[in-house]
Amino acid sequence: MTTQLDRLLTIMATLRDPQRGCEWDLAQDFRTIAPYTIEEAYEVADAIERGAMGELREELGDLLLQVVFHARMAEEAGHFAFEDVARAICDKMEARHPHIFGEAGGRMSERRWEELKAAERDAKGAKSALDGVARALPALLRADKLQKRAARTGFDWPDTAGPTAKLREEMQELADAPEDKREEEAGDLLFAAVNLVRAYGIAPEDALRAANSKFERRFRGMEALAGDTFPTLSLEEQEALWQQVKSEE
Repeated sequence: MTTQLDRLLTIMATLRDPQRGCEWDLAQDFRTIAPYTIEEAYEVADAIERGAMGELREELGDLLLQVVFHARMAEEAGHFAFEDVARAICDKMEARHPHIFGEAGGRMSERRWEELKAAERDAKGAKSALDGVARALPALLRADKLQKRAARTGFDWPDTAGPTAKLREEMQELADAPEDKREEEAGDLLFAAVNLVRAYGIAPEDALRAANSKFERRFRGMEALAGDTFPTLSLEEQEALWQQVKSEE
């Protein structure tokens, strides 16, 4: 019996067929599709955040389509096919779980997981502890990963005092910076903030996502209270609405 995955692979092959395919699908390449792949991954995360299981099913399908699309283009170019993608991840997951699929025994821990991933990077010829941190990651998430990698080499503060002082230092440097250095100093400030949050054992990406949701919820509450007059209110009046919404949560 043909599976739904087989059906999807056939649909993609048809869409990319030079004679009878879709003009839009045929015009795409890895670079043009990559932004959609990233967008779909975020839409999956958004559906999970909202607990929307019906939407999650749909968004996972959209994300799967992206994998199939990239694999089809790679097959056409003679690089690899979807079967190779599936085989590679199967091999990787078995290798990363030797206590389940091998003879290693014991239990999985974060340290053991990272050691297995480090061994994979070494096998690929990694020369730096930072190798393998994707440049395409969102900046906040990439900062967190870079700092964690550096910390494994011992390059990290032992407690929150160091990153707290560094954050204050970067705030002052941004305040004192000439105009042509402000962007650089702003980046240093954000990087230092990630380091401090990480020192408290908090995932910066999760923390900021929650803060975004809270701000949006409160701002919409202010708009609901004020109606169409909200943009005409003074800052003091808007602040009073903010405090009202905040107190009612």
